[in-house]
Amino acid sequence: MCTVCGCASGETRIEGEDHQHPNEHEHGHHHHDHEHDHHDHCHHDHDHHHDYGLGPAHAHTPGLSQARMVQIEQDILGKNNEYAATNRRFFNEKAILALNLVSSPGSGKTTLLTQTIERLKDQMPITVIEGDQQTSHDAERIRATGVKALQINTGKGCHLDAHMVGHALKSLEPEIGSVLFIENVGNLVCPAAFDLGEAHKVAILSVTEGEDKPLKYPDMFHAADLMILNKTDLLPHLDFDVQRCIDFARRVNPGIKVVQLSAKTGEGMADWLNWINATRQLALIGQTQATA
Repeated sequence: MCTVCGCASGETRIEGEDHQHPNEHEHGHHHHDHEHDHHDHCHHDHDHHHDYGLGPAHAHTPGLSQARMVQIEQDILGKNNEYAATNRRFFNEKAILALNLVSSPGSGKTTLLTQTIERLKDQMPITVIEGDQQTSHDAERIRATGVKALQINTGKGCHLDAHMVGHALKSLEPEIGSVLFIENVGNLVCPAAFDLGEAHKVAILSVTEGEDKPLKYPDMFHAADLMILNKTDLLPHLDFDVQRCIDFARRVNPGIKVVQLSAKTGEGMADWLNWINATRQLALIGQTQATA
């Protein structure tokens, strides 16, 4: 049992590899092989926790004292952050924009991703890491668009971690100046704590969900730089207060940006694509300045 998020440890299978990897929570002292000699500059630090007056969110494991659980949690997140820093150095050196897409199941995340790829694939190189507990259905949907995608099945695990992403990068070999979309396991709790080395977390919230989701899952919306309100074409049929939802999100994260769109109809997609293009340009400029 992982004391950080409560998920059961198990085996992770990375598509295309002929063996399984123990869950990162069990093999924290192994390093993935793609070490890179970049400047050690990490933009995120997830070793701290936010309360927001809602109380601690630690899982309780029978037989372990609170102090021991805290120590295990710090060890797990500390090791994960080492892997994340290695991933981030790799992304920075190659000017790869890595986006970590997080949401509850059923938010329309994969549909949004396929529609995004269809609109961008002729403008820039794109690769995708698909995270799910079982099946490769989502990766197959992504590959149908013509871009390279790799499936990571986490088994009983409820999130991707930086070590899994590091292994996936060896197979994907994303191009310089590309965009890497990481579609995390559907879950608004655990992925908030695990830095993957991404430039930004993007929280996708369907208007068919509760408008108070940002308050119920504050750590995720605090960690995200962008919130996408998806399925806006359904708003006429729902009792969903968009502004109230945005206000809740900004209560826990005053700086969060918000895009409203419908991946089904295409309404609002231009705002999302413009955000990706602008953010990618910053990555390219940063890489140029670093090598000048």
